[in-house]
Amino acid sequence: MKSLLEKTINFFKMNKFKSYFLFSREHRSGIFLLFAIIIVVQLGYFFLKDNFISKTTTAEDKAWLSVQNEIDSLKNSQATKKDTIYPFNPNYITDYKGYKLGMTIQEIDRLHAYRKKGKFVDSAEEFQQVTQVSNVFLPKVSPYFKFPDWVKNKTNVTSEKFHKFLPKEKEKIVQKDINTATREDLIAVYGIGEKLADKILQEKEKFGCFVSMEQFQFIWGISPEALADLEKRFVVKTQNGIKKIAINDLSQKELAKFPFFNYALAKEIVIYRTMNNGIKNIDDLTKIKGMPNEKIKIIALYLDF
Repeated sequence: MKSLLEKTINFFKMNKFKSYFLFSREHRSGIFLLFAIIIVVQLGYFFLKDNFISKTTTAEDKAWLSVQNEIDSLKNSQATKKDTIYPFNPNYITDYKGYKLGMTIQEIDRLHAYRKKGKFVDSAEEFQQVTQVSNVFLPKVSPYFKFPDWVKNKTNVTSEKFHKFLPKEKEKIVQKDINTATREDLIAVYGIGEKLADKILQEKEKFGCFVSMEQFQFIWGISPEALADLEKRFVVKTQNGIKKIAINDLSQKELAKFPFFNYALAKEIVIYRTMNNGIKNIDDLTKIKGMPNEKIKIIALYLDF
């Protein structure tokens, strides 16, 4: 009984397994066509892949080769290129400029230390003395040194351009009255040109005359050197035409017209004189709010109390 059952089971198993290998005619044709397509694709890839890869690689290689050639060209041009040196003043060599020229740090520092003292090198020889550059280096850069024209012609410039403005040391100066000085007299003063001379004459016109040489300290544009030369050449001898103002009588508007006053100060003057029964002297002036005390001695000379 058992063997019969086993035989039956085995029979069905064998028939089921064989069913996987039983194909119809259409199935077999489809399978053969699929195999044929796979074989054709594989053969095509095998024979064509080398040609495709070769073309792709060749295009990439050409692109990289072009880039590499350009890089090599730039490297060669940089290697053969020489920096153009333009004429320059060696007194103003910076750290970078000195480095590009081939100077050492110590040589550059020596030049900068020399310049900090307010000194200038005026020749290639002096440049070498200061910086201590080598005899080999100096001839390479010195042809490019460019010094100002006044360095080359110190004597001529001083004598021709400035000599007429400088008072001679042994010249005996006779002091003139500043209130009779002409435009030409003022231009002859060291540091005073045509415009400044005209400005001085305009100031004199405002006041009628100058009352003190100290007034020139308050004229904008006159340098200390010009002021010193003015005091050597001129002095206040006369005060003809002086325009004095009656500080206790004029209105606020009239006081504001005085060159040393303004509207606010004129108001303070009127208030002070009203509350103190007038302004009597220079001491009263110092008590007025806003009064320019540094000019008060000069101001007092123009006032009638």
